[in-house]
Amino acid sequence: MAVKEFKAESKRLLDMMINSIYTQKEIFLRELISNASDAIDKIYYKALTDDNLAFDKDSYFVKVTADKANRTLTITDTGIGMTQEDLENNLGVIAKSGSLAFKKENESKDGHDIIGQFGVGFYSAFMVADVVTVISKPLGGEGAFKWESHGAEGYTIEPFEKDTVGTEVILKIKENTEDESYDEYLEEYRLKAIIKKYSDFIRYPIKMEISSQRVKEGTENEFEAYQEEQTVNSMVPIWRKNKSELTPEDYEKFYMEKHYGFDKPLKHIHISVDGAVRYQAILFIPENIPFDYYSKEFEKGLELYANGVLIMNKCADLLPDFFSFVKGMVDSEDLSLNISREMLQHDRQLKLIAKNIQSKIKSQLQSLLKDEREQYEQFYKSFGRQLKFGVYNEYGRHKDVLQDLLMFYSSKERKLVTLDEYIARMPEDQKFIYYASGETNERIDKLPQTELVADKGYEILYFTDDIDEFAIKMIMSYKEKEFKSVSSGDLGIEEDKDQDQSDSDENDNKELFESMKEILADKVSSVKASKRLRTHPVCFSTDGEVTIEMEKILKAMPNNQDVKADKVLEINTHHAVFQSLKDAYGKDKEKLQLYTALLYNQALLIEGLPLQDPVEFTNDICKIMV
Repeated sequence: MAVKEFKAESKRLLDMMINSIYTQKEIFLRELISNASDAIDKIYYKALTDDNLAFDKDSYFVKVTADKANRTLTITDTGIGMTQEDLENNLGVIAKSGSLAFKKENESKDGHDIIGQFGVGFYSAFMVADVVTVISKPLGGEGAFKWESHGAEGYTIEPFEKDTVGTEVILKIKENTEDESYDEYLEEYRLKAIIKKYSDFIRYPIKMEISSQRVKEGTENEFEAYQEEQTVNSMVPIWRKNKSELTPEDYEKFYMEKHYGFDKPLKHIHISVDGAVRYQAILFIPENIPFDYYSKEFEKGLELYANGVLIMNKCADLLPDFFSFVKGMVDSEDLSLNISREMLQHDRQLKLIAKNIQSKIKSQLQSLLKDEREQYEQFYKSFGRQLKFGVYNEYGRHKDVLQDLLMFYSSKERKLVTLDEYIARMPEDQKFIYYASGETNERIDKLPQTELVADKGYEILYFTDDIDEFAIKMIMSYKEKEFKSVSSGDLGIEEDKDQDQSDSDENDNKELFESMKEILADKVSSVKASKRLRTHPVCFSTDGEVTIEMEKILKAMPNNQDVKADKVLEINTHHAVFQSLKDAYGKDKEKLQLYTALLYNQALLIEGLPLQDPVEFTNDICKIMV
């Protein structure tokens, strides 16, 4: 029989497709099952306009059969079948899709969408097969035909015997090589796994002969092996069911079946949109943080389906980084896919879906915060850091989306509060939102810098995450109230009698402070009388945008540029220590140096900063003890 050559540079295209287009060989089964599903869909379309043709969905199926002895894998469907002309046009010309042509002819009709659109999926079979044989009998036709190809050299077509309408695709599986094991595509468990992964939600049953064991008849504990035809796909995905039919347990089961996490989802979001882009989605907010969440190994993204067929395991473009903790899937009939159906051809539709998904996640989190506070706080302990990073990232581009979701520990409430709650409690005379930074809430409680703000009755937000201050710098203000660190040089608090006295002390002791500044040299930008201290003798305040806590974080980074805060040493002129300083300044300059060094090192210790010379510090302590 004469071998017909493929047309239109098909040899080169076939070689390119087998070796370049598909990233994983297992994709071939997804493509062949999708084609089989299309063939059944075509009967459904015809039944819509042909009164003589009844469509009983239960009569249609796809069957996958492995024959290890002969190294063949057969995919059988009960679809519309192909004539000799169809075989010539659809399989003889690579990248000419019968499904696409059929879809265009029937676009005005209601019904199922056609999955295959490019006409190359069939040829993915050559990634795993030396020979591909297609036996097909068309609906309404009298005879069947066999199409066969050994690859790029061409194909043959001849009449054949087949009793039923439909198509069989028979793959002669390649022999194993040093680099590849093709035996896996003949193994029952592997085929079943591939079907579940990619084609679980094909709308027709996918059947296989499944091996099982049962108690042998006439015995009590003797088992025998047998095979039973089973449907291995779920067919109707949960996202296509009415929400009213589903229970929380159904969503939890789906979460576990898809291996989205080992925990239970905190909340689910079921979306069904029929607008500019049609899509359905089920999203989950996890209860616990994945062990690798803040590592390079973590991959964000949602499963992406095109009309029920898995296209991508992790579609990162569907989620913004700040919502990367969300798990779930999206299914759309409107995606423009590339030739391999593994990637998107362009992203207009995807951007519309992603924008809507972001809005839905934000809305769900706001609802959780408002109505189920305890659950939101549980979520926030796991993923609040990611929200704050989202505020800081991209120069604060997303701050308006996220700032309402932020929470910080409150000096008054002794629990997490939102920025809205803080603003609602502010006294009329309070100009700023005050915050203090430190490693823990307990350490911040003891900071000398909080004394004046606390005495005024103002609430202080505690920042204990290394990202907190950086995020707040991006927000700058919330509802027209600027953020102010309790360590800021100017606290913006109206002066009272104590502060008037501090100004007087500053002027009266100007020469003392200048002497202390000379002793400390460039370690501080200045020394001055404190307006904020009440019971503590000394503390640091800062001038400029970089705070001491930010300096510590930046120094800990691998590529730190030795960024330093401009430190001001503040002295409590009402503390007994100050009289000792004045006495030393008037009588003993050596002792003034000792006291100045001790107070500077004390301020370092309060901030959790390292001492430049711990031995010298301990020696100085000993000097004042003898």
